[in-house]
Amino acid sequence: MSIPTNGGRLDGAVVAVAGAAGPAGRAALLRLAEAGATVVAADADPARLAEAVDAARYAHGGATVTGDTVDLLDLDATRAWADRTEKEFGRIDGLVHLVGGWRGSSTFAETDLADWELLEKLLIRTVQHTSLAFEGALQRAGNGRYLLISAAGAGKPTAGNAAYAASKAAAEAWTLALADSFRKAGGEEGPKAAAAILVIKALVHDAMRAERPTAKFAGFTDVKDLAEAIVGVWDMPAQEVNGTRQWLTPQP
Repeated sequence: MSIPTNGGRLDGAVVAVAGAAGPAGRAALLRLAEAGATVVAADADPARLAEAVDAARYAHGGATVTGDTVDLLDLDATRAWADRTEKEFGRIDGLVHLVGGWRGSSTFAETDLADWELLEKLLIRTVQHTSLAFEGALQRAGNGRYLLISAAGAGKPTAGNAAYAASKAAAEAWTLALADSFRKAGGEEGPKAAAAILVIKALVHDAMRAERPTAKFAGFTDVKDLAEAIVGVWDMPAQEVNGTRQWLTPQP
């Protein structure tokens, strides 16, 4: 059964957010709660997660926003989170992947492969685990969404961003494979769930602007605009969303 949507409203939906304690996660929690969704947040940092969850609850009295400290590098723990969420709330309509991280170098020759080892865990392994853990629930929901936040650099890597761009490109490929799984499961009627990629150049938030008042942040996406785009994905049919890259910054 699909959730009712009305102008971006997500009344009745249950949306999980991975990597919820950062600025983008906080904005997503606030917007999803405002849209009427039950929001299930996860992060590895319990203190920052509690602050993000409390802020969303306070801003939208009556909204159900919960927090879970989950090690997304542990597949069993990630599966347990998905199973626990579906059992408690009866459905899962979305998984928003906001686990981030960046490492780079001045030149290609100076690339530190330790950066790759870190980014492979943060940017690829967490995508693998969340997609494998949540695929079944998203199919069962009837209008599920798996959303990866990626970067324009995945398709146009620069010399000093080899590890980061390669990690993002791999995460995109994995997400598109999930989209193909949804497509095949839907058969002639089309997919009932969708996996999509929201592409940014980089993110900006109010604290960054306060720290650098003269910076232009050209091409950057405000975390509030990203949150709005996340909610808006449910306004489109799964068949139109599945397997797409949706650009929130000018294409290079």
